Amino acid sequence: MIQYSHVCLHTFGYELPPRVLTSEDIEERLSPVYERLKLPPGRLQLMSGIAERRFWDPGTRPSQAATLAGRAVLEKGNIAAREVECLLFTSVSRDMMEPATASFIHNNLGLSPDCLIFDISNACLGFLDGMVMLANMIELGQVQNGLIVSGETAEELIESTILSLLNDTTLSRKSIKPAFASLTIGSGATALFMCRTEVCAQRPRLVHGAWCANTVHSDLCHGGRQRVGTLMATNSEELLYKGVETAAMTWKNFSAIPGWSAEDIDCFFCHQVGSAHARLLFDTLQLDHKKNFETLKLLGNVGSVSAPITMAMAMENGVFQPGQKGALLGIGSGINCLMLGVEW
Repeated sequence: MIQYSHVCLHTFGYELPPRVLTSEDIEERLSPVYERLKLPPGRLQLMSGIAERRFWDPGTRPSQAATLAGRAVLEKGNIAAREVECLLFTSVSRDMMEPATASFIHNNLGLSPDCLIFDISNACLGFLDGMVMLANMIELGQVQNGLIVSGETAEELIESTILSLLNDTTLSRKSIKPAFASLTIGSGATALFMCRTEVCAQRPRLVHGAWCANTVHSDLCHGGRQRVGTLMATNSEELLYKGVETAAMTWKNFSAIPGWSAEDIDCFFCHQVGSAHARLLFDTLQLDHKKNFETLKLLGNVGSVSAPITMAMAMENGVFQPGQKGALLGIGSGINCLMLGVEW
């Protein structure tokens, strides 16, 4: 548990990839598998609640995607690149093992040589973890401000998964399940400039956070490079239940702070995995489903981008506005959970 008094969420920005891939498009490519296993068309959208997800143009690197979102923040917030004191890159996707992807973004944006830069990796919680790390430095007075960026690139994972399923003649209705979650992933980029509240009037403030690590379940979702490309194996059903179980433990601590009960919060912004996950999460935590602002149907699961881009869109659409409280609820494979309270 942690609380903040001096941390402002100055400006959010995001970039949506130009290409749209529908769940129907994916099923059309997988039609030989669907026919052999007698799977009904429409199953992917019915089970996930995802109608479409977005893709970058071929060859787009995570650093390039994150740069677009970072540049959008600097322009929108009228922030001089040389004034940024810290840069955190937080995606699941990264350009390469070495150097840090943040180094490419730092150069692309023309940030100062005095700007502290590094990558943070924690599956889909990376961006929220980045908010905590930057908030800690701001609260302690180590830096006055910083920029968090994330650029997820799902193209190779989706393509490798489709080809793997098409080429596997031993597939059954049971053995295809671990690949299902991979087909819900989408691409996108988001960024956030944070600073001390003294220079940030009338902006949302980061107030507090709570977390839980339930790592006995770290075997439920594994992904990485393989001979045939990037693949991911997920025990979706077990991950669903254990993830919500971890969220319930986190919520107990998060909501114990006076003024942060379910009734006190106006809007929720979640790491979105699927519609079944959202239903179970809100039912278990006894939250009002109407307060959940969702982008899942049009963006899919955008990894570390999901929760922050959802908050950014809610602010843009006037759903989250001055005088309200919002909560970012993140669950990542591992299993880890992080919840952040924002007051505007």
